[in-house]
Amino acid sequence: MAKTYEGGAPLAEVIRSEFVEGVHRGSVVVLDASGATVAAAGDVASAIFPRSSSKPMQAIGMLRAGLSLSDPADLALVSASHAGEEFHLERVGALLARAGLDESALHCPPDLPVGEAARDAVLRAGGGPTRIQMNCSGKHSGMLLTCLAAGWPLDGYWRPEHPLQQRLRESIEEFTGEEVAAVGVDGCGAPVLAVSLTGLAGAFLRLVSAEVGSLPRTVADAMRAYPELVGGTQADDTRLMRGIPGLLAKVGAEGVIAAALPGVGAVALKIDDGAARARMPVLVSALRRLGVDAPVLTEYAELPLFGGGVPVGAVRPVW
Repeated sequence: MAKTYEGGAPLAEVIRSEFVEGVHRGSVVVLDASGATVAAAGDVASAIFPRSSSKPMQAIGMLRAGLSLSDPADLALVSASHAGEEFHLERVGALLARAGLDESALHCPPDLPVGEAARDAVLRAGGGPTRIQMNCSGKHSGMLLTCLAAGWPLDGYWRPEHPLQQRLRESIEEFTGEEVAAVGVDGCGAPVLAVSLTGLAGAFLRLVSAEVGSLPRTVADAMRAYPELVGGTQADDTRLMRGIPGLLAKVGAEGVIAAALPGVGAVALKIDDGAARARMPVLVSALRRLGVDAPVLTEYAELPLFGGGVPVGAVRPVW
C-alpha cells in the first residue's frame, strides 16, 4: 500500500460546442454494503492524501481523547470544511470562547472564506483574511479543546509528534484498516495522512454502519443532522446530505470526495488534476452503480459550461 499512486483512468470529459475540449483522469472505488468492491477505475489501492475527507475520523479521535461537546452541531463543525458564512464564524467563536480562547490560539493560517458569497461579503465590507474564516477553523478549535480536556499542551498541537496528532492517526488507521503510508502538511497546517481510496471508502462505510450511540455513529449522525455546518449553504457535500436522507459525504481538496449510505455502500474518488468540477459528475455515476438516485444527483450528473453567457457544453462522466 505504500507504493506511489500510479494515477487514474479517464473519468470525465469536457464538451464544448460538441467538441471534446479536455479529459479529467482520476481514480474511484465503489463498495457494497458488505464492504466488497463492486466497481473501480484507476489506482484505488495506493495511498493518496484524502485531505479534508479525513475529518470525520479525526473527530472520532478527538472524542476518544476527551473532547466533550453537548451540542451535536458543534461536532458537525469540528468535522467541517466550512464556507465562512456568518453562522459558521459565530459558532467557531463560541467554541473558542467557552474554553477561554480566541482565534489567536488557532494555528490555521489567516484566510478569506472559501464560500464565494461569504468571501464577497467580507471584501465588500473592507475586511481581509482572518484565522477564524479559514475553512478548517472548526477542526482546529476541536483540536484545541481536545488538548485542554486531555491535559496536553496547546503549543505545537498541530505537529505530527504531538499526542493529539498521534491519537488522530490511530483513529484514521483503525477506520481505514490501513497503516498510514505518508505524512504531509495540509493546507491548514495540521498533518494530512495518506491512505488508499479503498481504505477511505471503507472508513465512511464503517461510520454509517456503526451502532447507534457509538462514537463513530455520533459523528456521522451529527454531520448528517447539520449538513450546512459541514460545508455551507451551497457546498456540494451539504447539498448531497440534504438531498439524500442517510447519506454521509465529505469533500477534500485536490478533487477528493467520499460518501456512504447505510445498507447500500460507499464511494471514494480522486480527480488527478484536483479539478472540483469533475468530482460531482463522477460521484453521481458511482452512486448510481449502487442504485442510489435522487433529484440532487440529476442536478450534478453534468455540470454546464458557458460561452457568451449561455450553456454551450458540459463536464460529464465517461466512467
